Amino acid sequence: MIQQVLFAIVFIGAFGFAFNRYSKIYRNIMLGKDYKVQGSDFERMKNVGLIAFGQKKMFKRMVPAIMHFFIYAAFMVTQIELLEIIFDGFFGTHRYFRPTLGGFYVVVVSIIEVLSVLAFIATIVFLARRNALKLPRFHMDEMTGWPKWDGNIILVLEFMLIIFIFHMNGADEVLYNMGEAHAEGMHGEKGSYGFAISQFAGPLMFGWLSEFGDFGVGILNILERFGWWGHILTVLGFLMYLPFSKHLHIMLAFPNTYFAPLESRGEMENMPDVMNEVKMMMGLTEMSADAPMDEELPEFGAKDVFGLSWKNLLDAYTCTECGRCTSVCPANITGKKLSPRKIMMDIRDRAEEVGCKIDSGEQKVDSFDDGKSLFDYISREEIHACTTCNACVEACPVMISPLEPILKLRRYEILTESAGPSDWVPMFTSMENGGSPWAVNDARDKWATDALSEDK
Repeated sequence: MIQQVLFAIVFIGAFGFAFNRYSKIYRNIMLGKDYKVQGSDFERMKNVGLIAFGQKKMFKRMVPAIMHFFIYAAFMVTQIELLEIIFDGFFGTHRYFRPTLGGFYVVVVSIIEVLSVLAFIATIVFLARRNALKLPRFHMDEMTGWPKWDGNIILVLEFMLIIFIFHMNGADEVLYNMGEAHAEGMHGEKGSYGFAISQFAGPLMFGWLSEFGDFGVGILNILERFGWWGHILTVLGFLMYLPFSKHLHIMLAFPNTYFAPLESRGEMENMPDVMNEVKMMMGLTEMSADAPMDEELPEFGAKDVFGLSWKNLLDAYTCTECGRCTSVCPANITGKKLSPRKIMMDIRDRAEEVGCKIDSGEQKVDSFDDGKSLFDYISREEIHACTTCNACVEACPVMISPLEPILKLRRYEILTESAGPSDWVPMFTSMENGGSPWAVNDARDKWATDALSEDK
C-alpha cells in the first residue's frame, strides 16, 4: 500500500509539472499569427502516416535511418510495458497484463526485449557518431554548449531505460525459476517466463543469488524493484525533460506533419497588402472612397515571433536539430554564415524568452515590447545568404520549413525598414522606377513592341 501511495504521488506530481510546461509551450506557439490550414484531411493524415509514423524521409540516409528506426520502434512498442507498469503501480499488482494476454504476453515482452537490444546497439552508434567520429553537422557553432549536451543526455537516458528493463525482467526471471515470483497465481510455481532475452540474461546475471536461499530471494526482490522503479522514474524524468529538449519532436512531429503546407515547395506565401497595392497601381481594382488617406502602412514580413505564424513557431519547437537542412544548404556549404538549423533554434529561443517575460509579469502579450526582436538573434548576413532553393525544406525529416521565416524577416527588412544589402538597392530602385531590375531607360515591354513591329 505504501508503494502505491508513493507511486501515485510521484506519477501525479511529474505529470502536473509536465502539463504546466507543455501548456506554456502551447501558449508560446500561439503567440504567432493565424495560419490558414488548406488541403484535404486525407493528404494531411497521409503525411502523418508516412513521414511522422513511417519515418519516410529519414531513409534518404540509410544507415542512420535504420539505427533511428530501432530506437523509434523500441520507444513505441515499449509503451505497452510502460502502461503495465503504471497499472501495477496504481493497483498494487505485478505483470497486470499477463493473466489477460496469456501466451501472447510472452510474445509482446519478447518483441520489446529484442527491440531494446537493437536500440541499445543504435544508442552506442549514435553516441559514437556524436563524440568519437564527430560528424561535422553535430559540431557546428550553434551546437556548442547546451545543444551538444542535450543530444548526449537523451542517449544516456535511452541506456538507462534499456538497462532497467532487463534488470527488472532478469531478476523476475530468476525469482520464477526459484518458485518465488510474486505475479498473481504464480507464487510457489517454478518455471520460466520464456522472454526472448531475459530467460537467458536473467540467470546469467543474477542466477548465482539463488544459492543463498531466503537472503538471495530478498536481494532479487530488491533488484527487481530497483529495475521497476528505475524504469518508471526515468520515463517520468524523460517526460519532464522533453519540454526543454530538442526531443520534443517525439510529440510535435505528428501535428507538425499534419499542418505542413500541401502546396508546391516552390510556392511562396503571398502578401495580400502588396498584391492589392499592385492591383490598384495597374488599374485592376479601385481604391475605396472610404479608405482613410492617412492610414498607416501595414507592417510587411516579420520582425519578431509575433509576426510569424503559429505554424512557423510550431516548426521551431519541432526542430530535431539533426542538421540535415544545414548539411545540404548551398549557402552554408560554400562558407556563408547561414545555417537553417540555427534559424529555427533562434526562433525557438526567442519564443522562450518572450514567454518567460510574459510569465514573470514583466511584459504583457498585447503590448509586448522589450526592445529586442528576432534580429537580435539572427543576423542580416544570415538571411541575405539564403538562395530560396528549398533544399532545407526537402531535407527536413519532419517537414519543417526554415525558408518561410527567412523570407518574412527579409520582407520586413526590405519593405518595412526600406533597408537591405547595398548591392540589392540599385535593383530595387530600378524596379520601382522602371519596372525592371535593370537600370535601362526603355519600358519593360519595349522588346515585345519591337518584335511585333518587325513582324508587321
